[in-house]
Amino acid sequence: MPENPEQQLKGFVAKFEPAIGKLIRECRSALRGRFPTANELVYDNYNFFVIGYCTTERPSHCVVSLAANSKGLGLSFYHGATLPDPHHILQGSGNQNRFVRLDGAATFNRPEVLELLAAAEAQADPPFAKGGSGKLIIRSISEKQRPRR
Repeated sequence: MPENPEQQLKGFVAKFEPAIGKLIRECRSALRGRFPTANELVYDNYNFFVIGYCTTERPSHCVVSLAANSKGLGLSFYHGATLPDPHHILQGSGNQNRFVRLDGAATFNRPEVLELLAAAEAQADPPFAKGGSGKLIIRSISEKQRPRR
């Protein structure tokens, strides 16, 4: 019997060192709480394992994502280059994406991170649904991957 998406997700996370796996689970829980109607789009790609929090099932409607590799976990803002960042905590220099390194789920309680999450949510187009719950969707699994440990 094929695995359901939750089982697949558990398998992806299990590839990481236990401490990073725990961090991924805690941060996923924090984002599910923050964005309960978001669709979670999962990519187990060559360089990164990514869970995108999107307003629809389209990757282009991603607002934030968790991106993990063997070195740790980041909170990526899909349109981070356009977000106000008065505390200068966003990293990255691309045309669009910016990120914050995550040391633990407590990072989501820092006022400057809460401001960024609120600004990203305010920019979401289309916006998150007001009710209901999002789906977990496995979008891609790469045959070849960098080591996760």
